[in-house]
Amino acid sequence: MYLNLNIGILGHVDSGKTTLARALSAIASTAAFDKNPQSQERGITLDLGFSALQVDLPDHLREHCSAHGYAKLQYTFVDCPGHASLIRTIIGGAQIIDMMLLVIDSEKGIQPQTAECLIIGELTCRKMMVVLNKLDALRDPAQRTKTLDRLRKGIAGVLSKMSFDESPIVAISASTGENVSLLVETITNKSFIPQRDMELPFMFAVDHCFAIKGQGTVCTGTVLQGKLSVNDEIEIPKLKLHRKVKSIQMFRKSYQTIRQGDRAGICITQFEPKSLERGIICVPNYVHNVYAAIVRLHSVKYYKRPIKSKAKFHITCGYETVVATVLLFTGEHETFSFAQQYEYLEEMPANESSHRNVFALLEFETPILAFPNALIIGSKLDSDVHTADCRIAFSARLTDVIRDSKYTETVLPTQLQIYKQKTKSGSIQRVVSEHELIAVGLFKKSANNRQAFVGLNITLSSGERGIIQDTFGASGKVKLHFAQPVAAEVLERMRLKGPSTGSEDIKVELSFKKILFRKNAKDKKVVQ
Repeated sequence: MYLNLNIGILGHVDSGKTTLARALSAIASTAAFDKNPQSQERGITLDLGFSALQVDLPDHLREHCSAHGYAKLQYTFVDCPGHASLIRTIIGGAQIIDMMLLVIDSEKGIQPQTAECLIIGELTCRKMMVVLNKLDALRDPAQRTKTLDRLRKGIAGVLSKMSFDESPIVAISASTGENVSLLVETITNKSFIPQRDMELPFMFAVDHCFAIKGQGTVCTGTVLQGKLSVNDEIEIPKLKLHRKVKSIQMFRKSYQTIRQGDRAGICITQFEPKSLERGIICVPNYVHNVYAAIVRLHSVKYYKRPIKSKAKFHITCGYETVVATVLLFTGEHETFSFAQQYEYLEEMPANESSHRNVFALLEFETPILAFPNALIIGSKLDSDVHTADCRIAFSARLTDVIRDSKYTETVLPTQLQIYKQKTKSGSIQRVVSEHELIAVGLFKKSANNRQAFVGLNITLSSGERGIIQDTFGASGKVKLHFAQPVAAEVLERMRLKGPSTGSEDIKVELSFKKILFRKNAKDKKVVQ
């Protein structure tokens, strides 16, 4: 049995990622090394490619692996596209990896998609190595040393500000093989035992399907969690199909069971491969359509544009990317609860040091198939791909999902308490008594929702505090009541103005919270 480590190969387009995957690998899958005819025609990687290398267990892992029945270490390489327009595929591929190889062209250095791949890697894994490729292009020895020293220093400076500080930097030529063995040795020395949870329900990210005559349909992909055995029942949620597993292979070898982290092919019958290009296979009734979600947002510091409420972002969850509208709000606690009230935010605070717990309601234009605690990444993929701006805006975990397609009628109006802080100002029109005043100007003459404000506290500019006791007349006036009598000198100031002109020097201030998502727009709930 092999301990499998999934290693993503990411980098800017034409940095030599596929050549590196070929140089590192001893076993190729059906979708490795740009076998796609369109990839060969265009000369760039268009889809994920998978290949593998098996090595002896390194000394620092041997004892632990042997105790768990692992005889060898297998690296499954995930060759990701590099072109800016294919970032959806890059993000999807990065979510199944344990470690990342960031490939940089030694002649060109860090390029726009290099930076985006760094950000994607930081969101999806915590182990990385930098590969300075195309050493063969630096023919002059003195110039090579100077260029590599400059690159190493610049890259180390960038990584020191990220979670990849002290990542190894290895210079190679994938096309000639120079230092490739050194890279394999470095990967082996940095290999680790990834965290796996076999007790979680089985989840499998499908990236390729094809038919085998007389056998059935093979779905290739990566086990995201749990384990699966031959004859187990699985579900294809996208198609609402339940099937039994006929056989399992890993790189052309048959197995009875696969576990989290394994790269495998699952054979099932009575299933048309063209109906599922990419997606999820899981235990029955585990993955469902999600129409909206409430998440705690983590902004990407390199994203320089504002994240605003009511803005649309591309949300990637696994291999799926959909558009969602964002509504921001903040609260006192780190975890969301429907029992709490939250303040609406127009815009995400630019400074992370504000320590505000920022949440977002994501409303998906089309439902997504998602599982509990899934990672999502929010991006602006409609931006110009030729600019150097970072397009990745935020990340989050799907901890609170809404599966009711009618959530705008059922969940939002009755359970979600997001408010806008509002203030109204008016003036005293008439003194009724030392305990009762008539105020005008707090509400428009046409306002028909004054009754919702009855019982709320108000403050006079002279300091007295009272409540709105009732509505008065049909012209927007309200009756104010004061438990403690208003001071005589204040009442005198009001009376001197006269009933016809009002008392503009004594103002009435009303502060309240306006709860959003009420069914009747004319009767929004207000609280203090």
